Parts: sequence; C-alpha cells; structure tokens
Amino acid sequence: MKLKALSTAMILATVPMTGAFAAALDRSGQSIAAFLQPGNYFEAGISVLDADVSGTTSAALGSQATGDMASSYYFPTAALKIQATDQISVGLLYDQPFGAKAEYSAPNPAVSAFSFGEEGTSAEVHSDNLTLLFGFQPNANWNFYAGPVWQQVKGDVHLRGLAYSSFAQGYDADMSSDDAFGWAAGFAYQIPEIALKASLTYRSEIDHDLKTKESAANPMVNAGLGMAKSDNTTVTTPQSVNLDLQSGIMADTVAFLNVRWVNWDGFSITPPGYGFLLSTQPTRLADTLVEYNKDQWNATAGVGRKLNDKWAGNVSVGWDSGAGNPVSTLGPIEGYWNVGLGVQYSPAPNYFIAGGVKYFWLGDSKALTPMSNDVGNFEDNDAIGYGLKIGYRF
Repeated sequence: MKLKALSTAMILATVPMTGAFAAALDRSGQSIAAFLQPGNYFEAGISVLDADVSGTTSAALGSQATGDMASSYYFPTAALKIQATDQISVGLLYDQPFGAKAEYSAPNPAVSAFSFGEEGTSAEVHSDNLTLLFGFQPNANWNFYAGPVWQQVKGDVHLRGLAYSSFAQGYDADMSSDDAFGWAAGFAYQIPEIALKASLTYRSEIDHDLKTKESAANPMVNAGLGMAKSDNTTVTTPQSVNLDLQSGIMADTVAFLNVRWVNWDGFSITPPGYGFLLSTQPTRLADTLVEYNKDQWNATAGVGRKLNDKWAGNVSVGWDSGAGNPVSTLGPIEGYWNVGLGVQYSPAPNYFIAGGVKYFWLGDSKALTPMSNDVGNFEDNDAIGYGLKIGYRF
C-alpha cells in the first residue's frame, strides 16, 4: 500500500464542492489539499450549485408560496505548489470562500411578502481569497506551514415586500469591495508506507470596512438613513479550522474524512443607516440585516479506489450543522445531508481530469426578519452540485 500507488485515488478526495451549500455564507470549504501534494503541482477547478429553495409565508403574511429564491451560482478554485528544496515548499491558493445569492421573484405587480410592484427582494455577497503558504518539512513525515491571506469582500441587498417593516420597504444597500489581510497556519503528518496523511489548518478572522451607500423608497426613511454616524459597514469573516484525514485501507483503496469548524456565532452584517433606523423601533428583535447565532460543523467521509492506471473513483457522504434556526430570509437553509460520486481520468501519470456530482437534502428552516421571528417556513428543498478539476505535476 505505497502512497505512490494510491496517489490517484487520494486526489479524488479533494474534488471540489466540499462546501457548495454550507451553513451561513460558507462556500468553498477552504481546502489546502493541493499544497500538500508531492513535488511541483498545479490544479484548477470549478463548482456549480443548482438549488431549489422555496417555502410558504406565515399566516400573518397571507400563507403565500415564495417560489424558488435560490439563484444558481458557480465558484472557481486554483492552486500552485512549488517544492523549492527537499525541506522548503511554497504554495499559492485561490478560492471564493464566502458568498450568497438570493432572489425572490415578483410574479405579478401586486405586493407580496418578498416583492413590491415588479421588484423582488434580492441579495448577493461575493469574496475572493489568496493564500500564500510557506512549508517546512524537517523529514519525510512532518510538514509545518503558515502564511498571509489576502481577502476581498463586497455585497448588495434590496428589500421588498410585507416581510420587512415599513421603513425597510424599498431599502437598498451597495457595499463596495474592501481588501484586508489575515493569516493561516497548520501542520501535516504522513506515513507513506500505509498511505496515511493527516493535516490540521487554522485560518484567522479578517476584518473589513465596506463603504456603503444606502437608500429607501420613503423620503422620510431616506433622510433617516443619512443620520447614521458612519458610511462604512464593518464585517468580520470568521475564523475556521479544517481537519483532513486519509488512510489506505486495502490495496488501491483509501478512506478519507474532512471535518470543518467555522466560528459563525456572533457574525452579523449591519449597514450603518439600517442599524440606526432599527434601533429606533421599540418592537425590534435585532438591529442587524443578517446575523448567525451558532457555529458551523461540516463533515465529509468517503472511500476512493484506483480502478487501473488511468481510472479512479470515489463515493462520499456529507453533513452540515447549519448556523442556527430561525435563519435570515436571505439564506433560509439550516444545514444539509449529501451524497457524492466522483471519477478521475489520468491520460498520463503527471496529469488528470476529475469530475464529481453531489445531491443535497437541505435542512428545513424558519425564516425571520429583525421585526418578526416567523415570516415563513422553508421545507423539503434540495440542490445538485457539479464539479470539474484538472491537475498537473511538473
């Protein structure tokens, strides 16, 4: 069970879509598996998530069907790893770790829970991440690594419909992109003779100040938005820990386990004007646009097998805890279960093409706004994720 003989199957454990539809804003899963590949290595991948998320509004809002509010999205990843010497390695990893895309349709020009006129509630959050890692390998078993992380975040939101208070009707916020730095560090241990590899990686939280433009349809509310003392929205993306385990269990077969913890508890997005106006409402539940009250746990386990010199495959099962329930109307999902299937084709020993598909059973949730703890129930929803990746050793 030499590691070299199992390398094809082990790469399958890193087929994209680990996060895909995870708790809160978590998206890519922030894997560093490419950095731990032997020798010089490059990979690039893309994942696509096609979800169907719908529900029914509360009786107070007319028990209306919401329609599908989940827009399909994709996110790319890429990594370059250079083994500079026998003991020093350098890696550059790109991903889009956090994001959201929600859009409630307005089927007719009537007022509904999430639409007003011909406009529906919508929101989008986008991030870009570059991680530069420096590794030190004192021997064949250990690898210690650390490095800086550059991150960019931006977002926008448009609130429409009866689910939001009168002052939030027609509310828009455009949060311009902001760059900031954090760091990552960890260690890995391997025993090549039994195809064992384990790694533990910590990523720090990163603070952002996003310059924000806010407006509302009501002129009096619009004037109130201007009374906020700041025009910046402070957002702190959370710290996280990834644990990755792989081990040979029989000839040409490897088992793998990926566990991820993300510190979402206490996370919030509060544009200054929006927070100021909410603070004046005596019956409010919160002063935030989006907030989470529970940390996320995510786990994926599976088995990969090398079928011959050119083909390998894997199967996996995944679970996500969610980040608290009730949840925001801008992301009404409370965790999931999934099953996945991956396949890899290696035309030559030094490069491969891999693809995978996952089916998600999305957790039921109750949606809230700052003014109401129950604006709708979202149940029996699902999603399908697809991934494609190429890898090259040089």
